[in-house]
Amino acid sequence: MKIAYLVSGYPTVSHTFIRREVAALRKRGLQIDTFSLRRTPDDQILSPEDAKERERTYSILPVGPLRLSVSLFMGFTNHPMAFLRTLGLALQHRVPGARAIVWRLFHFAEAILLARELRRRGISHVHSHFSNAGGEVGYLATHFMGISWSLTLHGTADFDSPTRVLLREKIAAAKFVACVSYFGRALALMLCRTDDWHKVIVARCGVDTALIEKNARVSPKEDRQRVRVLSVGRLSPEKGFIGLIDAFKSVIDRGVNAELRIVGSGPDLEVLAAHAEKCGLGDRFTLPGHTNESGVAAELAQADVFVMSSLMEGLPVVLMEAMTLGIPVIAPRLAGIPELVEHNVHGLLFHPANWNHLCEQLSFLLLNADRRADVAQNGPSRIAEEFEIHRAVEPLYCAFQDLSS
Repeated sequence: MKIAYLVSGYPTVSHTFIRREVAALRKRGLQIDTFSLRRTPDDQILSPEDAKERERTYSILPVGPLRLSVSLFMGFTNHPMAFLRTLGLALQHRVPGARAIVWRLFHFAEAILLARELRRRGISHVHSHFSNAGGEVGYLATHFMGISWSLTLHGTADFDSPTRVLLREKIAAAKFVACVSYFGRALALMLCRTDDWHKVIVARCGVDTALIEKNARVSPKEDRQRVRVLSVGRLSPEKGFIGLIDAFKSVIDRGVNAELRIVGSGPDLEVLAAHAEKCGLGDRFTLPGHTNESGVAAELAQADVFVMSSLMEGLPVVLMEAMTLGIPVIAPRLAGIPELVEHNVHGLLFHPANWNHLCEQLSFLLLNADRRADVAQNGPSRIAEEFEIHRAVEPLYCAFQDLSS
């Protein structure tokens, strides 16, 4: 059986975990071709691995008008009833509003383009990551072709409007639905028919522990006076970085000798820089920009504490990377995070968006080197037992094997 992996944007720096998943499944003998709705721009390819994966990934867009017209014409001519049924499904499976109709027509056209390439390659199953545009196109393309389809659901965005109201039918159409956490599985079960509960499984994201350790070794920890607090993520409101800066300012006001480093890029870059300046953090705060997979490992190798301040999450891979290297972590008690981090064992958890509570947890760890060492030593074994990539893909591998049996 040949499997297609479909993502809205692949490969990208934020979807490195999908690349690892594909590689691990290929290593187990599965035939997987990767597809992306849009070709990843050059400035988002930050590693040789991503560059290599982009070259072997089929991108649906951009597409010229001639190729699009030919694909739609051939799709209708060769399979008129399937074409019309899928068009009807596209127009029916949407949220209200004229704009939604336009987007569904785009997704329908992309699905026909995708189906033509899937047929050419002899693909018999499509697996989509995220219930977004890629999920819509995969859902429509497999309906048009009459082949099987499955889906991985990640964070809160997969269950929010407008995707939330469409998930019930997607789950009904899927052969299986993988959730990266039991929290996500609970949300999926709440939305779908009870007859479909058996389809919804838990399949963790995973990390390549050997590669992380290798990349970290090239950056031995600097000898410095300040304790370094690190956070990594897209610089956007849902990551809660303004709250992290406020909590860190309160920590500094208590006399703790520390520095905060937030690695990433995004629309809030100038907002965060201005807020840190307003708080008077000076050289205690840095925003070095985005980096690639090996760069994140190098940043982690320099950190004394890793902090996540997000307002919404799924199962954060960067927490796994920090724990792999024995970095004590602080994270909000939300979504799948408590399934990864046990409070006072692998790190500390705080109440989401409670910046005073974050300040307390951060102060405690920064002032207690012995406690940092205690929680840090438990991280690598936790990752090894469930989140190392070759172990993490086992449920997915079994699900794909069941399709071909």
